[in-house]
Amino acid sequence: MDPCPFVRLNVESLALKLPQATRPAGSGVHPSTTPCFCKIKVKNFPSQIALLPLCSSGGDQSPDSTGSSASFHLDSALLRRLSGKPLALRVSVYTGRMGRTCGVSSGKLLGRVHVMILFDGAESRPNVFQNGWMKVGNEPSKPSARLHLVVRSEPDPRFVFQFGGEPECSPVVFQIQGTIRQPVFSCKFSADRNSRSRSLPSDFNSNNNRGWMRSFSTERERPGRERKGWMIMIHDLSGSPVAAASMITPFVPSPGSDRVSRSNPGAWLILRPHGNSVSSWKAWGRLEAWRERGSIDGLGYKFELVTDNGPTSGIPIAESTMNIKKGGRFCIDSRDSAMSSWLPLRGFVMGSTVEGEGKVSKPLVQVGVQHVTCMADAALFVALSAAIDLSMDACRLFSHKLRKELCHDEQDSFL
Repeated sequence: MDPCPFVRLNVESLALKLPQATRPAGSGVHPSTTPCFCKIKVKNFPSQIALLPLCSSGGDQSPDSTGSSASFHLDSALLRRLSGKPLALRVSVYTGRMGRTCGVSSGKLLGRVHVMILFDGAESRPNVFQNGWMKVGNEPSKPSARLHLVVRSEPDPRFVFQFGGEPECSPVVFQIQGTIRQPVFSCKFSADRNSRSRSLPSDFNSNNNRGWMRSFSTERERPGRERKGWMIMIHDLSGSPVAAASMITPFVPSPGSDRVSRSNPGAWLILRPHGNSVSSWKAWGRLEAWRERGSIDGLGYKFELVTDNGPTSGIPIAESTMNIKKGGRFCIDSRDSAMSSWLPLRGFVMGSTVEGEGKVSKPLVQVGVQHVTCMADAALFVALSAAIDLSMDACRLFSHKLRKELCHDEQDSFL
């Protein structure tokens, strides 16, 4: 099982020196310490915004403090297209508030810096393209601001998998290596309204697991007003189960509404085999999902690792919201997380595509090589990606019907 080459481009150690004559425009986000920000742009990627702390140290020494960083992930196809071609990174520096007021940008542009990047050989070795101070703008006759930044790349190989169909249709999962697609897993989706914990293996309800069941599962029986009992099993090519995602807490609408609220989310357990018995399982992770209310509804989610210390001691790994209509990307990456200093999973962990509500979804899953020691490890992330994808359906407004594969009886579904 060979990984695909990926490269991570990092823009970090950001700080700004302003000339004496310059005064920040507007109050800024933190007017006393950080009245400036920058927009970082790389072709074919969305712009990213980072705060710029002001630096008062003299000379060319490194800044006392630095701001937030940005990163861009280049896959093997993009790296092939860029072979031998420089890529321009542009950093636009602003003073004042971030955002827009009455349709007009609130920040005042101070100037821009450009860094040219060549990715030849970047798949196999780290590179530094810029490390130090750069003049902002190109007006030699005027005092100018100076921007400190480090631009570097590092190899970030990943295993890539894709579902051959929608998870609820029990598809085959392929590993992708360039143009080669090789089947590595099969899925079996089932739905059983009458099962309390959704067909968990028989010994999961043993004495060792009853505490988990009481904490993770809430009955909340509301006939016709709940989505429960969903489970997807991941099998290897020999037919042996290697991972599973089980809906442990039903998705039900909050009182007086037709939506799953954050205060009462549905939940999944991500399970891995435990011991020699094919019916023995252990909880690895827990995923909660709900529907965020707003001008554009969002799918809110929270994922945590389950520990051996009990259900209340889970380790939060990822929490965010994605657009219900457009979909998005579920991602676990400690380098992009405010919790990076104490997360047990380091670097890029996984990413999975999620299509918007009502769209055909065949999740594309990327897993960092350092987190996979065997096929069963990869299967856990495949099961997690299936759970977040199915949560888009589970959080659909209860005034809308689900497709027949997700329903327990005909009147709840459409074809």
